[in-house]
Amino acid sequence: MSPEAAAVPAADPTGLRRAAESLAARLPGLLVEAERVAATVAQGVHGRRRTGTGETFWQFRPYQPGDDRTDIDWRQSARSRHLFIRQQEWEAAQSVWVWCDLSPSMRFRSDRRLPSKADRAVLLALALAALLVRGGERVALLGSGERPRSGRAGLEGMTRALAAAGTRRERLPPAAELPRFCTLVLLSDFLEPVEELAARLGPWVAAGVRGCIVQIADPAEELLPYGGRVLFEGLENDGRVLVGNVAHVRSRWREIWSAHREEVERLAGRQAWRALRHRTDASAQTALLALYQALAPDAVR
Repeated sequence: MSPEAAAVPAADPTGLRRAAESLAARLPGLLVEAERVAATVAQGVHGRRRTGTGETFWQFRPYQPGDDRTDIDWRQSARSRHLFIRQQEWEAAQSVWVWCDLSPSMRFRSDRRLPSKADRAVLLALALAALLVRGGERVALLGSGERPRSGRAGLEGMTRALAAAGTRRERLPPAAELPRFCTLVLLSDFLEPVEELAARLGPWVAAGVRGCIVQIADPAEELLPYGGRVLFEGLENDGRVLVGNVAHVRSRWREIWSAHREEVERLAGRQAWRALRHRTDASAQTALLALYQALAPDAVR
C-alpha cells in the first residue's frame, strides 16, 4: 500500500498500454545509464569463474546473430542447410536468465527524486546483462521466448524483451523450463506470500538451477516516515486504508516488514540461493557489484 499510488483495475487495457508505452519511452535512457553503471563496476571486478567440465559436449544449437563464428561446428553444419554451434557443458551452465517484476506495485516511488522500483529493477537487469556479456556470457529475459545470447546481441535482446514485457502484470516469475545448472536472477519487491514464491522456485531448484533473489524496496516502505492522518491506496486494486495516526502503527509496520523480508531470505537460503536487499535511495553501482559477486559459482551453491 502506498500513499501516492493510484489503483489500477485488474482488466484495464488503457492502463496497461500506457504502462508499456511509459516503460518503452524510458528504456533508451535506462540502457545508457545501465551501461555506465556496468562500466564503472567492471573496472573493479574480474570475470566470473566458469563451471562445468569445459570439454564435455552439451548440444548442437542453430547459429544466431552475435555468435562467434569460430564456435561453428562445420562438420555438423555440412549435414544440413543450416549453421550449428557446438555447445560445451559450461556454456549451458553459464547462461543467465533475468526476470524483472513489472507489476503495478513496482511503479511506486515515495519521492519524485527517487526512481520507481520498476525502473531500478530494469536498470539493474540491463546493467547486469551488460557486465555479463563483457565476460562472454549469455543472457536472456525469463519468459521472453528468446535463447540466451552473448555480446551486443544479448544486451539488445534483453532490451527488446523488456520493452515487450511492459504490459505484464505477473507478481511471480513465469514458470518457464530452464536448463540444469543455469543461473536465474529475480528482481522484485517480493510482497506476495512466501508460500507462492516457494512453489514457483521448487521445480527450478529440483532441476539444479542456481539463483539469486534481489528484494527492491522504496525507503518509505521500510521506514514508514509519514506523520499524522494518511490515506494509503493500493496499486494492485486492493483498496484503501485510512490510518488516523501513522506514528501509532510505525513500530508494528516495521516489524511486519522486516519479518517478511527475512522470511524471503530464509526461503532462498533453504534452496541454496542468494538473497540481496536493495533500496531505491541507495547506489545502483553498489547493488550491481553485490549482485555480480553473488553470482559467483561458490556463492550460489
